[in-house]
Amino acid sequence: MIVVHGISLPPGEFGGPEIEALFTNTLDWCAHPYFEEIRGMEVSAHILIRRDGSVVQFVPFTERAWHAGESCFRGHHRCNDFSIGIELEGEDEIPYDDRQYPVLQAIIRALCEAYPEITPREIAGHSDIAPGRKTDPGPAFDWLRLYDGLGHRKDTL
Repeated sequence: MIVVHGISLPPGEFGGPEIEALFTNTLDWCAHPYFEEIRGMEVSAHILIRRDGSVVQFVPFTERAWHAGESCFRGHHRCNDFSIGIELEGEDEIPYDDRQYPVLQAIIRALCEAYPEITPREIAGHSDIAPGRKTDPGPAFDWLRLYDGLGHRKDTL
């Protein structure tokens, strides 16, 4: 499956090096008061799509990333064991940048081609697999826009 996330560090701020630092365990915990709340957190994602559409890959798709936490998808727990995590630089209530959607769509199309067992039915938000604990990518994420840009294969939708 593919899990779509939203992240900004510090919350509501975009463009800095903090997300990459968090995912590479090099974040300066003293650099911002919010970082004290997440001090010691060790997380990773397979891909980060910046607001400008640029992409950073942290973990190969064939390896486990630590993006989902306590999670469940269709009765299967521990989603980190069988998912690819894609982080979008963004916030739940702030519209995602137009440049992010075509990049996300291209990555998902490539993943579906490389891993035929992944179809659009196996795409979920972090909030879908960890309800009550996570809210991302949030109401600002346009799911219809994502799906419209993926194309339609009868056997996958």
